[in-house]
Amino acid sequence: MPLQFHMTPGSCSTGIHILLEELEMLFEVYIVNLLAGDQDKPAYRALNPKGTIPTLVREDGRALTDFQAIAWWLARQKPKKGLLPEDADGEARVLEIMDYAVATLHGQGFARIFTTEKFATSAAEHEAVKARGREIVVQGFAIMDELLAGQDYAAGRFSIADAALFYVEFWASRSDIPLPPNCEAHYRRMLTRPAVRQVLAEEGYRV
Repeated sequence: MPLQFHMTPGSCSTGIHILLEELEMLFEVYIVNLLAGDQDKPAYRALNPKGTIPTLVREDGRALTDFQAIAWWLARQKPKKGLLPEDADGEARVLEIMDYAVATLHGQGFARIFTTEKFATSAAEHEAVKARGREIVVQGFAIMDELLAGQDYAAGRFSIADAALFYVEFWASRSDIPLPPNCEAHYRRMLTRPAVRQVLAEEGYRV
């Protein structure tokens, strides 16, 4: 059977969606409505006990979860596409940048902004939590900005790290958080890629 991609438009799964299109993989899309609680339904939990997105069910029926694991696996399926460097140093660099985008910018920063209640049960603390999230995001993009200096993509050429960096840049653009110059240039450059434009259109966003 083809790959089954369980995703939510405009979420971190947008990055995986971009990689699937960049790699020209055959896949079926299954929408997970987070607001409706689809992630907690028995059928989805049977695929992904974590109740997270994205989930990729492979041809043998086994599910793979978490952005970094899915991105790495996809790149390994079509090594000639060059989305993961062949040398150990290059691969480590790509994984380092991807992990920072997902774990810090998303997991520590935007998570505080978008899912504030998970970090503070008291409504009185919510504004402070959001402010801390914004601070983490701004600091994180400053670090990414330095890494992007003098190059078009995170590791020189387009890689799985750029798909991760793009989705948090996309969130920033829609959250009134200004991107520093190199990140802004990277974001604009990503928007010119046909696969990115196709994915955003399919997920209901104007390019």
